[in-house]
Amino acid sequence: MSHIRPCRNDELTAILAIVNAAAQAYRGVIPADRWHEPYMSLGELEREIAAGVVFWGYEAGGAVLGVMGVQRVRDVDLIRHAYVSPGSQRRGVGSALLEHLARASTDRLLVGTWAAADWAVSFYRRHGFELVSPERTVALLKTHWTIPERQIESSVVLAKPPLDGGDR
Repeated sequence: MSHIRPCRNDELTAILAIVNAAAQAYRGVIPADRWHEPYMSLGELEREIAAGVVFWGYEAGGAVLGVMGVQRVRDVDLIRHAYVSPGSQRRGVGSALLEHLARASTDRLLVGTWAAADWAVSFYRRHGFELVSPERTVALLKTHWTIPERQIESSVVLAKPPLDGGDR
């Protein structure tokens, strides 16, 4: 039996293990100057939580197999840090987490991801997210995320429902 639930404070190690194992897919794909190990440190995770990111976990058989964060920023909900353990990928874990967070949201959802992570972009598009124009992407990343300029240059934003004006 599986279920989705908020992650607990005593699960930070499990969250990090999932994030850092799944993020290995970025190695050699994202700009080399943005890659580091671990991909997410304990300090970074704690800062994200302190900034309002709420992590949800997909649990099955007593183990958390995937995590996804959501953060309310201004008038939207941001999907943050979506990762599934490599051994549990392509089994509906990420889809279940995303669908759960989408049902819980009453506003537009935005997700930012690496432009070169075509598997991530495809995942969100399969779930009804649409790419935002490059111009609006830069504006959204600067107003809704706190990330370095280099990451802004290398990222895309997807929205659900789509932003007005037919951005693609």
